[in-house]
Amino acid sequence: MTDPAERIDLAAADVSAAERLERAVDAVNGVVLGKPEAVRLAFSALLAGGHLLIEDLPGVGKTTLAQAMAIVTGGSWQRIQFTSDLLPADILGVSIWRRAEENFEFRPGPVFANVVLADEINRATPRTQSALLEAMAERQVSVDGATHPLPRPFFVIATQNPLDLVGTYPLPDSQLDRFLLRIGLGYPERDEERRLLREPDRRDLLEALPTCLDDNDVRRLMDRARDLHLSDPVVDYLQALIQATREHPSLRAGLSPRATLALAATARAHALLDGRDHVLPDDVKHVFPALATHRVQVRAESEAPGDVIARILERTPVP
Repeated sequence: MTDPAERIDLAAADVSAAERLERAVDAVNGVVLGKPEAVRLAFSALLAGGHLLIEDLPGVGKTTLAQAMAIVTGGSWQRIQFTSDLLPADILGVSIWRRAEENFEFRPGPVFANVVLADEINRATPRTQSALLEAMAERQVSVDGATHPLPRPFFVIATQNPLDLVGTYPLPDSQLDRFLLRIGLGYPERDEERRLLREPDRRDLLEALPTCLDDNDVRRLMDRARDLHLSDPVVDYLQALIQATREHPSLRAGLSPRATLALAATARAHALLDGRDHVLPDDVKHVFPALATHRVQVRAESEAPGDVIARILERTPVP
């Protein structure tokens, strides 16, 4: 049985971590201007224990958001620039023969970090893209028959250019499914773009960005998010959205049970960002498009997955 004093200390620690989380969100919003919803979704993916895919045109702030997230959350982080000649060993690591000891020594690659920035992931070949698959799904890497665990937290933030740009390779469905959320940033509003012109360079702002959390804080917040209450009406709403994707005539297939669990976890993380100990239907509604759009396929090329998901949200009653 837990000692009451220990429970009090843990509660105090949670409050402190929650306050630092709020500062971390504010710090990222100070660098990525005018995109508070995208920033909230990025933190929701982190606290839900998932990974984030940022897809948009070059130059709109994808890498800036990823770098800002890595800095404010503390812990170790690595950036991998994906190119057409990148090899799986460049990501995972290699085994080196040590003649003196007559054995192999594993030298870990950049994937062994708390936050991994996979920049322009769809510029690498499918073979290299798939090298991240086990790491993202299992939190471990297998090289030469040996398994090496990854640190916790382990958070991959990948950026991707639109598929119609030259030199891109589409991510396979199995790899897309490993990303909890996919978001875009879009062009800034006129006032925000004016601030970009007047403020210091984003690189200078990133260098001055404070580290607001550490890996212990992030683990504590992730554990706390998993304990948030899901009421029966919220579960009913969540299941209604999932079922609507499975029955919609415009979609080839609906969301899987794994996506159902992911939706519940992300909604809990979104609620935690608001400082609540329970999930509201609005939490589910806010995260659903970013979770569902990249997991469904439309029957007609003239329809966009995002439009179908938007119609499902509009027509599904909110309790």
